[in-house]
Amino acid sequence: MAKKDKKVEKSSGLPTFTNRKALRNYNVLDRFEAGISLAGQEVKSIRAGGLNLRDSYARVKGREVILFDMHIAHYKFATIEPLPPRRPRRLLLNKREIRKMKKATDERGMTLIPLRVYFKKHLVKIEIGICKGRREYEKREVIARKESDREKERALRERD
Repeated sequence: MAKKDKKVEKSSGLPTFTNRKALRNYNVLDRFEAGISLAGQEVKSIRAGGLNLRDSYARVKGREVILFDMHIAHYKFATIEPLPPRRPRRLLLNKREIRKMKKATDERGMTLIPLRVYFKKHLVKIEIGICKGRREYEKREVIARKESDREKERALRERD
């Protein structure tokens, strides 16, 4: 089974899910916080840790933004018919943000990628990024830069 992209937020005890693969494969140009339209059993499943952001993306369709391929596992204690785990979900944004996303994604090579899902008080929020795909050599440059930064930090710590 694939490893889940998640880390647990320490302060509130509620899970925060990050899409680490997206941060590696894309340059994030702009970020938006959006609400997400969910059923009650989906919220309970997310609280239990049953969410996977890998390979998910969003599209602007008409006057709304739809999130595709986000996997929310079935809530095992649900008493009603379970919903499909990868169903499209509507994001709750204002008109200005939707227009900005539409304009950005009309450009070649730009896409909307969910970066993080978290709880803000009792609401589920999602951080959407306007992203441009990285080429293979760009990924290697980023990795090399991070490794050199780590080595510098180690050298500074050893010196002290």
